[in-house]
Amino acid sequence: MKASDWSQSCGSLIEGVQLANASDSEIDQMRQLLAQRGVLFFRDQDFAPAAHLAFAKSFGDLVLNKFFMPVEGFPEIAEVRKEADQTTNIGGGWHTDHSYDVAPALGSILVARELPTKGGDTLFANMHAAWSALPDPLKQRAKQLRAVHSNAHIYGRDGYYSRTDLASSLKGSDDVGSATHPVMVRHPQTGAEILYVNPAHTIALEGLAREESEEFLRVLFHHAQQPQFQCRFNWQPGSVAIWDNRLTWHLAENDYDGERRLMHRITLAGEPFPLPT
Repeated sequence: MKASDWSQSCGSLIEGVQLANASDSEIDQMRQLLAQRGVLFFRDQDFAPAAHLAFAKSFGDLVLNKFFMPVEGFPEIAEVRKEADQTTNIGGGWHTDHSYDVAPALGSILVARELPTKGGDTLFANMHAAWSALPDPLKQRAKQLRAVHSNAHIYGRDGYYSRTDLASSLKGSDDVGSATHPVMVRHPQTGAEILYVNPAHTIALEGLAREESEEFLRVLFHHAQQPQFQCRFNWQPGSVAIWDNRLTWHLAENDYDGERRLMHRITLAGEPFPLPT
């Protein structure tokens, strides 16, 4: 197994391994590298749904997504789908999956199944790098705060997707909720400090007036979206990405109207973040 940096900011390309036949030693190496680089990319994988599921279970515990339709015969695998006649896509803004859960997801394993002829790249951003580059006064302020994360405004009965052409493709509109996490968290494996807010799901900072909360979140979001923290992955048939939801943001480009894009995603279960002392 060979790993090379995908970009300076984040991501590693892994070669010389078929995930369907990965050994325990190789999976352990992937876990360690994922915690360091935030996202792992693979090409030319022969990765049927059964193999996808078996690999994910070897990698860690699973958590079911409440809102995406499952793959037939594989309830643990969610479809991330945009049909040719739809104009809205899933995940078209910067976010991290499941930050609205009390125990945010460790990560996701996404497999390309049907791709448009062009477009549909996924961008990732390293939130450890973003935190490290914050000016010290902002760090000191952020370390004292906790943020509220929610999915109601996106997946709820009156949420964003209910007003789009994806409404009938999603479920669970009554199963929404929220959670509160520190603005700065430490990675459970490496101890690295991470900026843990995101534009899609973070709705408020506890203890601040609405205007002050919104303004400080705007500052943090603007900082974290800078290109030097990002990398871009262009999907090809047989491509797979595994990302760390604690360490990275991601964004799915929506630039392929008129074509179908189908991905299979398994979400890896995580653990609650310790509250600051």
